[in-house]
Parts: sequence; structure tokens; C-alpha cells
Amino acid sequence: MQQFTILLLLSLFSYTNISCTEVANSPDKELFIEKNISEIEKLSATAKIWGFLKYYHPQVAKGKYNWDEQLFTVLEKVEKAETYEDLSEIFSNWIDSLGEVPECTKCLSVHQDEIFLKNFDLSWMESGNFSKELREKLKYIERNRVQGDQHYVTLAPSGNITVKNEPEYEDFIWEEKELRLLSLFRYWNQVEYFFPYKYQMDRNWDETLLALMPLFLDATSEKEYHMAMLELTSSLNDSHAWFITDLTNRYFGYYWAPVKLKMIDGNAVVAGMFDPSRAEKDDWQLGDILTSVAGVPVWQILEEDDKYMTGSNQPARHRNIEISLLNGSSPSVEIEILRDGNIRQKKISRYLKTEFKNEKPESPVWETLDDNIGYVNMGTLERGDVSKMMKELEDTRGIIFDIRNYPNGTMYEIGNKLNPETQPFVKFTAPDLNYPGRFTWTDPIYIGWKNKNAYKGKVVLLVNEHTQSHAEFTAMALQTTPGAVVIGSQTSGADGNVSDISFLGKFHTYMSGIGVFYPDGRETQRIGIVPDIEIKPTIEGIIEERDEVLERAVEVIQKTAEQKSL
Repeated sequence: MQQFTILLLLSLFSYTNISCTEVANSPDKELFIEKNISEIEKLSATAKIWGFLKYYHPQVAKGKYNWDEQLFTVLEKVEKAETYEDLSEIFSNWIDSLGEVPECTKCLSVHQDEIFLKNFDLSWMESGNFSKELREKLKYIERNRVQGDQHYVTLAPSGNITVKNEPEYEDFIWEEKELRLLSLFRYWNQVEYFFPYKYQMDRNWDETLLALMPLFLDATSEKEYHMAMLELTSSLNDSHAWFITDLTNRYFGYYWAPVKLKMIDGNAVVAGMFDPSRAEKDDWQLGDILTSVAGVPVWQILEEDDKYMTGSNQPARHRNIEISLLNGSSPSVEIEILRDGNIRQKKISRYLKTEFKNEKPESPVWETLDDNIGYVNMGTLERGDVSKMMKELEDTRGIIFDIRNYPNGTMYEIGNKLNPETQPFVKFTAPDLNYPGRFTWTDPIYIGWKNKNAYKGKVVLLVNEHTQSHAEFTAMALQTTPGAVVIGSQTSGADGNVSDISFLGKFHTYMSGIGVFYPDGRETQRIGIVPDIEIKPTIEGIIEERDEVLERAVEVIQKTAEQKSL
């Protein structure tokens, strides 16, 4: 009722105790309610305006101004603003100082069928907190944005962005608040306009800016600042967006336990050894379930560190879980494990990772298993060996291509020998520098050709959380083989190439650079390559040192061969 009364009084131009001001140059004599604004809100608005002008304003986007210095100057004015009206006036005057924006007739030419709009969002410019004058100026710049080459960003041959002409601040001093904010503003806007999967994040990117701004603004130590950068990159929910520095490593600890952990049914299970001899000294056994470290329950450690775990999905975020759970700053620690239904407490040793010795026995790149079934390790197969491999395996009942690794660019050579005809397997979205934030579809890419001598046996692909990027791309290509079956578990969900979007001080981080989709438009980011048959390792299988995913692949080929013989 009170809100209705206020609106009624405003409409009658009656005097109230709410301060109202007519916005300058507004033909509609718009009434602007003075609303106090917090420091975080001011800085968030500044980040968005600064980034928008950087990539849209013809004078700015062509490099006419030192845009970092412009930010430092406007921040001094923003600091004194008390209301959104004050802020709108500062931004409006700033835009006026940048020079004329000529009308852009080319900007009207848009081919709607080529546009991917899920990622595009400039709705913040319509905020009722901004004056009408400012909103109109921003919309005018959007309609008459820069076209062609930009000063701060260009497109790589593969379609993703390459950042250029950005001062690196090699002597970056973390204590300088303005530089920390510049680092945040740069990164946030590069993601805002050129990350192809912004719409898929768990948390809205605008909300992330508000939530993490205090971490950059109020960092009291260099370590806090580095952890803020790590948390920001983690917010992308992108397995390509890793971030590592000496200080983030120090947070988790330089000392490692000699075992690898895997999350199975919510349990942190010992699934492998970095150094078997050192693991044996502390009686580590495969299948041990870690329940606490230094008296802290595993679930609590995971909960506290979750914001620092990068990855597109949960399996990807947990694939190096031993770093969070077992790393530390001391060479030993008290732990608790569950083995054979019994809780055991013990003190275990930790080591620098460089101390580990784990000489793995050489395994063949490809081989013929029992029942005349071919197996290929895609992580070690080289392009020059594909013809020889296919020749040796051409009469097998089926071939298992193990992609639980990182292949070496062999997919086209293999796909051409598996497919009897040409097949589309992928299409992309790429950033549109003529309309930053918008992406455009590319034509599909094809694999295979007319081949009457294509492989006749069953094709099975093995995948898991280590299947990432080019590995996922390879799986997509080989999926086109008639009757191909994917077996395993959810992949990393980060396909395609990457863009380097480093923070100030040459702290490198990355993001997925282009959108990767199946030809029918199905998404792969975060989802990954969906297995036709889902098989995950079990604790029992780990204890028995069995490869349960490979076992299932063999069963599928055997069953297919039996059905053919009927």
C-alpha cells in the first residue's frame, strides 16, 4: 500500500519526503529517484560501463585512448558518487568526452539464421537505476558500434579470440587496489563478451561480479588475492579454466601423499599410486576409503574447497581430488580410513611430488586381445602409425578405441577408415567482433569419404572424466562410425580450443574459446560426451585391479559378433 501511495504521489507531482530530480536533457521529464548506492554496486556498474565502451565505442575500441588510465581517472569520480543519479552523470559525461559516434549503416545488416543468441545479454543497460539519458547513450553506442578490427582483441584462425595490446604490468604490485580492480574488470569483461558458454554457468555472471568484488577490493594479503583469482576462474564452470600459481599451490600444500584418489559413490577411494614403494611404507591399499584428514571430515574439506575446484562438471572437478584432501604443508599428517568395514587411524608421510618414482611398464600402442578384439591406446597412437594399425586390426571382430587420455590428432585418419561415407560430426559458434557478446554459427565439419573398404567390425569408444577437449572432439568424430558405441562415464565437458585471458602480472588462465555442438545443435559443454552405456569403476573392481570399462567393451563386441553369426 505504501509503495502504491508513493507512486501515486509521484504521478501527481506532489511533494513527498523522497527526493526526486528531473534528469537533464530528458524529453519526457523523467523523474529519477535518488537512491543511495553501495561501493560494490558502484564498482560493478563501472566495470560494465568500462568494458562495454572498450569493445563497442568506435573511438575506444580502435585504441584512441589509454583505457586503463581512463578507468583510474573515472574511479576517483565514482568513489565520490552517493546516488545512482550521481553515477549516471559521471558515466554520461565520460561518454561525451570520448568523441562523436557516427551512425553505422552496416550495423543494421544481420543474418538471423547465423546468430547464436543464448550467450548475448546487455540487459543491464536497461537498469532503472541508470538515468534515461545514460541508457539512451548506451543503446545508441550499441546500435552504432565499432565494426572490423579492434585494438584489444582479434580472432585467431580457429575462431576464438586472441587478446592483444593489453599492458602486462610485469611489476604488478598486489597491494595497489586500483590494479586489483583493473585485473578483475579486464577478466570479467573478456568473459562477458567472448566466452561462448556464459549462459551455462551455475551462477549468473553479473552476480559473480557482485559476489567476488569484495575479495578483489579488500584483499589483505597476496595469497588472498590469488585465491580470489582462482575462485573467479572456477566460477566459469569450465574445465579449460584452470589457474595455478605458487600461492594457490601453497594453499593446498606442496607435500603430496603417494596415492591417487577417485570419488566413487560419494567416497574418496584410493584408486592408484603415484609411488607404489612409498605407498607401501604407510600401508596404503587400493580401495581404502579416506574419511578424515588431520581430524577434519572429508566431506567438510570438500565443502570448504569446492569454490576453488575448477571444472565443467562434478567428475571433472573431482578428478584430482587428492590435491584438496591429502596435500599439505607438512611432511606427515594423521588420517582416518575405512578398510574392510573397519575404521583405522594412522600417520602417513607426504612428499614433494618430484620425489615420486613410478616406472610404468610399457604397454603396446595397439594389440589384439582375446577373441580377436582390437585395442588402441589413443593417448600414444601417432598419426603416422594409423594406417599400419588399421591394417593389422582390419580383420578383428571389433576395435576398442581407448580415449581416456589425450589423443594425438589421429581422428581424421581413423575416421576416414571407419566411415563408408562422409558424415558431419561437429559445428561451432564463434565470437562476433562486430557485435561483441554475440556468437555466430559456423558450417559443420565433416569426416570420412566414400569408402567401400571401410572397417566392418564393431567400434567401441571408452571415455571418462579424463576425456577432455581434443579427446572429446575425437570421440565426437569417431561416433559417426555406423554402430559405434560409447562406453564409460561423463567426460570433462570442455571441448574445442582455448583462449588465454591472463590476469595482470602475467598470471595465466584460460577459457574455452569457441562453442562446440553436434550438427543437430546438441551441446557438449559441461554435459560432455554422453555414454551409450554408462560404466563406472567400483571399489571392488579397484581392489581387484580390473578395468571394468574395458571389460564391458569386450562383452559388447562379443555379443555383437554372436548376434551376427546367428
